[in-house]
Amino acid sequence: MYQLYIANKNYSSWSLRPWVLMSELQIGFQERMTPFGDEAAWQALRRLFPSGKVPCLQDDELRVWDSLAILEYLAERHTGVWPRESAARAWARSAAAEMHSGFAALREHCSMSCGIRLRLRERPAALARDLERLTALWLEGLARFGGPFLAGERFCAVDACFAPVAFRVQTYGLDLAGAAAAYAQRLLQLRSMQAWYAAALAEPLREAAHETHVLAQGTLLQDLRVAPSAAPVQPAPA
Repeated sequence: MYQLYIANKNYSSWSLRPWVLMSELQIGFQERMTPFGDEAAWQALRRLFPSGKVPCLQDDELRVWDSLAILEYLAERHTGVWPRESAARAWARSAAAEMHSGFAALREHCSMSCGIRLRLRERPAALARDLERLTALWLEGLARFGGPFLAGERFCAVDACFAPVAFRVQTYGLDLAGAAAAYAQRLLQLRSMQAWYAAALAEPLREAAHETHVLAQGTLLQDLRVAPSAAPVQPAPA
């Protein structure tokens, strides 16, 4: 069975992508959590995956790292990872790659933290441009392929790539156009997304650097997570 190595669910947007895809497509795997701050666990991970980052996928002796590489590896072995129709598949791959390499302002100002609600102090022009492009991209996919997901009737890898954005929309109260806002809510209502969210809320760990960065972006309105078990830890490189 596949072994999927991930980090804390509250923070790790990259880990979410293959996790939610495999969960929605019912591709069996065992989850291997490597918590921030557990240096012994990270040292063990680096022996398996020298990049020292998550997510990572182990398939017997074969190891795959980077979320997009994992999605493509799974696509070679399982149906439904990408759309069957060539135009939808090409569009979905392009949109997923754009998310993978772009939207820097969205990542910088709206880092993933599932369990809080925060009002942004400001919305820089670069963030506004990212949200405008995100909305246009989502609306294009929904209109072109008929929805309810970005490339058609079924959830696939392109939706998995944008799943962390749905949590960002929820955390920061980001304003999107009607159909785009509805799509973000559709992602949040997926059973797998709700399971990830519940686990994120139950994590007592706080990563100091991430907490500091997120809280610097605005005013904390609500923290829905369980109480922290200890002082915030310093992150392992991931």
